[in-house]
Amino acid sequence: MFWFLLIAMVVVIAAVTLAVVGGGESEVLPEAAPEQLTDPLPPTRPATRADIEALRLPVTARGYRMADVDDVLGRLGAELAERDARIAQLEAALAGAQATAADRPGAPGMFDKPLARPAEGPQDADATEPGDDR
Repeated sequence: MFWFLLIAMVVVIAAVTLAVVGGGESEVLPEAAPEQLTDPLPPTRPATRADIEALRLPVTARGYRMADVDDVLGRLGAELAERDARIAQLEAALAGAQATAADRPGAPGMFDKPLARPAEGPQDADATEPGDDR
């Protein structure tokens, strides 16, 4: 009985192995194409929050594809550096404008008082001033 079970087990294992490996002319398990990054970040404009939230990196057997992750991180790092440089440039220009406005005594600041609005309604040329007796 032992020998019968052992031979049956060997036959079943051999049949499963041939079915998986493909003992015939047609492939049982075709090669799967590697998953690619289908929706990369837009190359023509800066990435927005919606672009980053919609980004899905392809997964491989050991995690994410390193090349795709490196590309995305490199792009985001470059955009952050560009934005930081622009913010520093604008802050320096603002500080320079504030220093220039502070150096001129008696000159009102840019935002000290609101601009005067013109009087509403049409001005009539024939209208008389109060107290004017014509």
